[in-house]
Amino acid sequence: MYLFRLSLTQLLRDWRAGELRLIGLAVIIAVTAMTTVDFFTDRVNRVTEIQATELLAADLVVSSAEPFREEFIEQARDMGLETALTVSFRSVVVFDDRLELAEVKAVQPGYPLRGRLLVSERLFSEEIAGLTIPEPGAVWPDARLFQLLDFDVGDRISLGAASLHAAKVLTYEPDRGGDLFNIAPRLLMNLADLDASGLIRPGSRATYRLLVAGPGEAVTGFRNLVESHEEYDIRGIRDARPELRTALDRADQFLGLAVLVSIALAGLAIALSAQRYATRHFDNCAIMRCFGADQETIVKIYFIQLLVLAVICSAVGCALGYLGQSGLAALMRGLVSRPIPEPTLAPVLTGMAAGVLTVLGFAMPQILRLKNVTPLRVLRRDLVPLPLGNLGIYAAAVACLVLLAPWKPGNEALILYGFAGLAITGAASLLVTRLAIHWLNALRSGVGVAARFGLANIVRRSGLSTAQILAISIGFMVLTLLALVRTDLLANWHSRLPPDTPNYFLINIQPGEVDAVRKFIDDRTGMAPRTYPMIRARLITINGEAVDPDDYTDERAKRFARRTFNLSIAESLQEDNRLTAGRWWGDDDEHLFSFEEEFARTLGISLGDRLEFKIADRWVSGAVASTRWVDWDTFNVNFFVVANPETLDGYPATYITSFHLAPEDRGALIELVRTWPSTTVFDVASIPKQVRAIMD
Repeated sequence: MYLFRLSLTQLLRDWRAGELRLIGLAVIIAVTAMTTVDFFTDRVNRVTEIQATELLAADLVVSSAEPFREEFIEQARDMGLETALTVSFRSVVVFDDRLELAEVKAVQPGYPLRGRLLVSERLFSEEIAGLTIPEPGAVWPDARLFQLLDFDVGDRISLGAASLHAAKVLTYEPDRGGDLFNIAPRLLMNLADLDASGLIRPGSRATYRLLVAGPGEAVTGFRNLVESHEEYDIRGIRDARPELRTALDRADQFLGLAVLVSIALAGLAIALSAQRYATRHFDNCAIMRCFGADQETIVKIYFIQLLVLAVICSAVGCALGYLGQSGLAALMRGLVSRPIPEPTLAPVLTGMAAGVLTVLGFAMPQILRLKNVTPLRVLRRDLVPLPLGNLGIYAAAVACLVLLAPWKPGNEALILYGFAGLAITGAASLLVTRLAIHWLNALRSGVGVAARFGLANIVRRSGLSTAQILAISIGFMVLTLLALVRTDLLANWHSRLPPDTPNYFLINIQPGEVDAVRKFIDDRTGMAPRTYPMIRARLITINGEAVDPDDYTDERAKRFARRTFNLSIAESLQEDNRLTAGRWWGDDDEHLFSFEEEFARTLGISLGDRLEFKIADRWVSGAVASTRWVDWDTFNVNFFVVANPETLDGYPATYITSFHLAPEDRGALIELVRTWPSTTVFDVASIPKQVRAIMD
C-alpha cells in the first residue's frame, strides 16, 4: 500500500510538471483513434449486415421439409422476433390449354422481413417496390412464366384447384436462391390461398421456411435453439450468397488492417515518450537508491505509475472515441437507407485493454532501464544505465502487437503481411538512418560552426535520432499502406460490379437463332455477347459407382446428386476462371471435364476420376482433367462443369448469353421475345444493384 501511495504521489507530481503528459496524450490519442474506429466500424458492420440480410429477406432463415409446429414459431415470437412463413413447391400452372411447371412460393403478410419485393405493372416495364404481398385471390408470376404461357397482366390462371388473378409481374425476390438456370419460372402467392389450391397434402414435397428478424442477441439465441434440432437447416447472412460472403470478409480484412495500423502508431508514440521520460528520471532513481530502494522497488513504483496512467488515459480515450464516432455516424446517415444501430460496449473493453497493453509493451522496456541506475549517479551524472538489449525492446513491442492484432479466421495472412511490412520498413529505415548519420559525421568538418554543432548533436545522440526517424518512417508507411489498401479495396469492389455488369440473361436460344440474337443485341447495346452451349445432363456414376443422393450427408451434395444440371463446352479458360489443379486440355485431347472446385469438393470428386453423365437417352463419359476457381461475382455466364469440344460434340444443346441493357432500352426485350418466342429472358438487374448498395 505504501508503494501504491508513493507511486500515485509521484504520478501527480510528474503530471503537474508535464513529464507524463506526452505519454498520457499518446495513450489518449491512440485509444481515441482506436475506439472511434471500433465504435464506428461496429455500427457500420451492423448496418452492413442488416442491409445484407435484405438478400435473405430475414436475419435468419430456418428450413424444413415438414410444417413447423406452432409452439416452435411461438418460441421465436416470445424471444421478441418477427416471423413470417413461406412454403415453396413446384406445381403446374395452367392458362387456357397451355401448362407450365413453376416454382411457387406462398407467403404470409409481413414477408419479406428484410428488403423488399420488386414488381412491374406490365412485362419489362419500370420496376416499382411491392409494398405488400399479393392479395388473396391474386398472384405475381415472373416474366418467364408470362412468356411461356403467353398471358398478360389481368388474366386468370389456374393453380391446382384455385383460379387466381395475375395482378403484377414479379421481378425480384430478396431471398431467391439457387442457380438461376436450373429452376422453373416463379410465381408468388398469398399463403391464405394455399389450402384452396389443394396442392399441399400430407406427404407432398415442399420446403417450409420460417423467416425471423429482430435484435441481434435474440437472433443469436434463436439460432442456438434451432441448432439443437437436426431436422432444420439454418441460413444466416454468411451462409447465404457467395458475393455477400466475399464483400463482408473483405470488409473484415480491411478493418483488421486498420486496427493493426492504429496499434503500431500508438506504440511508436508511447515508446518515444517513454524513452524521454526514463531519461529524465535517472536522477530521481539515483536518490531513491541512496535511501535504500532496491531494483525491485524502483520497478514496482514506475510500473504502478504507468498502469494507473494507462487506465485513466484509456478511459478518457474511450469517452472521446464514443463522441468521435457520433460525428462520423452523423455524416454517414445521409449515405445509408436505414437508421444506424447504436454501438455496443465491446469497443470500451478492447480500448481499455489495448491502452494498457500498448503502454506496458512499448514503455516498460524503457522504464526497466531505471532499475539499473547506480547510487553513484548522485556524484557522477555521466553514469547512465545501459539500455536493454535491442532484442528485448523489439520483443516486447512485437509481443504487444501480436496480442492486440485482430486475429480472425481469414485474416491471418493479411496480419502476417502487415507484420512483414513493418519489419521490412523498420529494417530499411534503420539501415538508411545509420548510414546517413555516419555520412553526416564525416561531413561536419567541412561546414560552418552552427551547422557543425547541429550535426554533432545528431551524431552524439544517434540512438535517439535513429529512433525518431524510425518512428516517423514506420508511421508514414502504415498510414500510406492503409490509404492504398482502402482505395484498392473499394476499387476492387466496384471493378467487380462495374456499371455495365450483365443485367439480363437469355436462355433456351436455339442453335439456328444464335447469330440473329447476337446481332439483335449488338444493334441495341453496341456489343455482340458471347454465347455458350447448355446441355442438360445428370451425373450417373463416379469411378463406376452409381451416384446415390443418400450416400451424402451434406444437404447441398444431396441436391447436386439428385438433380440435372447444365454442362457446357469450352475451348479455352474464361477470363473469370482460374485453374486450381490439373491442366487445361489441348486440341488432341478427348473426353475430359473441368469442375468448379467447390462443386467438385461437395460431391467428393477428384482429379482423374472417371465420370458418366446421361444426356437425354445417351451416355457420355470422361475423366476430370482440372478444377477451377470461378468468380461468380461478375454475373457472367459460368458453369459448374465444362468439357472439351470433342466430348460433347453432337449432343443436343441450347444456348445462353448475358448482356447489359440500359433501363430506357428495356422495350427491346418485348420485341426480342416476340421474334424468338422460345427464348427466355431472365432479369437479374436487381441483384447486382443490391450487392453494389451493400458494398458502397
